[in-house]
Amino acid sequence: MLSHNDQNQADVDSHTLKQWLHDGREIALLDVREHGQYGESHLFYAAPVPYSRLEVDVVRLAPRRSVRTVVYDNGGADDTAVRAARALAALGYEHVHCLAGGLAQWQRDGYAVFAGVNVPSKTFGELAEEVFHTPRIGARELAERQQRGDDLIILDGRPFTEYQKMSIPGGICCPNGELALRAHTLAARPDTTIVVNCAGRTRSIIGAQTLINLGVPNPVYALENGTQGWYLEDLQLEHGARRRYPENVAKEDVPALAQRSAKLAQRHGVPAIGAEELETWLQDPLRTTFLCDVRSAEEFADGSLPGAQHAPGGQLIQATDQYVAVRAARIVVFDGEGVRAPVVASWLRQMGWDAHTLQEGVRAALPHMARVTHAPQVETLSDADLARALAQGAQLVDIRPSMRFRACHIAGARWSVRPRLNRLALDAARPVVLLAEDAAPAAWAAGDLRASGVTDVKMNTGTPESWSAHGIALESTPAEPADADCIDYLFFVHDRHDGNKAAARQYLAWETNLVKQIDERERAAYRFPVG
Repeated sequence: MLSHNDQNQADVDSHTLKQWLHDGREIALLDVREHGQYGESHLFYAAPVPYSRLEVDVVRLAPRRSVRTVVYDNGGADDTAVRAARALAALGYEHVHCLAGGLAQWQRDGYAVFAGVNVPSKTFGELAEEVFHTPRIGARELAERQQRGDDLIILDGRPFTEYQKMSIPGGICCPNGELALRAHTLAARPDTTIVVNCAGRTRSIIGAQTLINLGVPNPVYALENGTQGWYLEDLQLEHGARRRYPENVAKEDVPALAQRSAKLAQRHGVPAIGAEELETWLQDPLRTTFLCDVRSAEEFADGSLPGAQHAPGGQLIQATDQYVAVRAARIVVFDGEGVRAPVVASWLRQMGWDAHTLQEGVRAALPHMARVTHAPQVETLSDADLARALAQGAQLVDIRPSMRFRACHIAGARWSVRPRLNRLALDAARPVVLLAEDAAPAAWAAGDLRASGVTDVKMNTGTPESWSAHGIALESTPAEPADADCIDYLFFVHDRHDGNKAAARQYLAWETNLVKQIDERERAAYRFPVG
C-alpha cells in the first residue's frame, strides 16, 4: 500500500506525462473517475477505468503489473486517484504515479482535454474519411433511392444489441468485424450498391472503407451521420428489427476470402506470428501483449484460446480503449478462418498499434495462463433474506447505475457510487446491504466500507421484479439522484438517441471537430499509408 508520503513521491507533473505519452515506451494512463465525469472531459489517451470497477477491469486492460501506470482524477479535493493508486499497489502494480493536480492542473498547464468516449478511435475514423475520401450518401438521397426500388442493401455495422435499438428501415445487422467474411453473402450481385451505417459516423466510415480496401466490386458508401442523420431528416427509424447476417459461409468461399484479407494485411505491414512465439510474448515480463478474439460472441462462447478476451473486430477498432489500456503494447488478433483478423489488424496498424495476426488462429495450442484477482469475501443475501434484513433495520445502499435507481428502487434505499460511499455517514453499528447488478465490483465497494469501520456489510444482486415478488416496497424518483450527482452517466451521449435533435446535432459536431483538437504528436501517432 502507498502511504500519503509515498504517493507524493509518485506524482508526475503534466509536462513529464505529456513526454511519457509520446516516448514510445509502454504506459497505462487510467482515468479513475466515473463514466459520466470521464465523458465530460478527459485526456486524449486516457482509458476509462472508473474506481467503482478498478480491480475488476484493470487486470484485463493493463495485465502486466510492472507497466508504467499513471492515474488521475479531477484534482483539488478529489482523492480518487490516491485511493486508486493504493488499490493498484495492493494488487501488485509496481510503478504507479498520480498526475499532480489532476485534470485541473493538466488544463492549467495548457494541455487539451476531450469530451466524449472512444476519442482516439473516433478521431481515427474522421481522419480515415479525410485520407481515403470514403464515399458517402446522405439520408435523404438514400431514402429516395430506397423508394425508387434501386438495387441496394444497407448493412448496419454495429453489434446486434445496438442495431435493435434503432436502425434504418430495411437495414441488416452485419457488424464491421464480420464484413470481410459475410458481405458477399448479402450482396451477391457485383452491381448491388452497399451502404454501411452506424449510429453516427465512425463505424459507417470504417465499415465502408473496409469493403473498399478489400476491393469488392460493388459501389460502396458510408451513410453520412448514420441513424442520427436519418432522424435529423425527419425520416422514420425502425426499432426492434431482427434482420442479421446468415450464420454460415460456404466453405468453398473461404480460401479466396482469406487470400483477399491476407493481401490487405500485407499492404499494411501486418506481421503474422505462430503460437510458439506468442507464448514467449505472453510470458515476457518487459512487454505487454493483448490476445484478442475478434470473432462473434456466439463463436467466442463456444470456446476460445486461454487468456484471450472477446474483442469483436468492429468494436476493437471503434472502442479500442475498452479493450486495451497500455499504449505501445502488442496486440495479437485471431479468428477461425483467416478472413476477419487480418482486416482488423490492418486497421489497428494504421491506428498506431503494434498489431499482429496469429497464424494458427483459434486452433493454436497455448498453455492456460490465469490472471486472478482475489476480491473481498462478501455474503450475498437472497431476496427473502434481504426482506428480513430490511425489517430488522438494515441500511440499504443502492450502487446500481443511477438511471436504474431513478427508474425503480427499494423504498428508503440511498443511491451512491463507490468513490462517494464515504459521504453517506452510515451508522457503523447497523448492518449495511449493498444492492448491486454485478457482485464483483460490489465486493470491492464492501471492502472500502469495511476499511471505513462498517463491519457488517452484505450484498444483494436482485432486481426490482424479484424484490417486489418478496413483498419489498419499491419507488421511483425521476429527479433523484440529481443530475449533478449522476457521475456515472454521460447525458449528452445518451440524449442524442432520446428524441433530442439538439443533442444529436451537438454530438455530430463534436465528432467532426475532433481532428481540429488534436496536436501534431497525436496526429503523427496514426500511420496512414503514404501516397
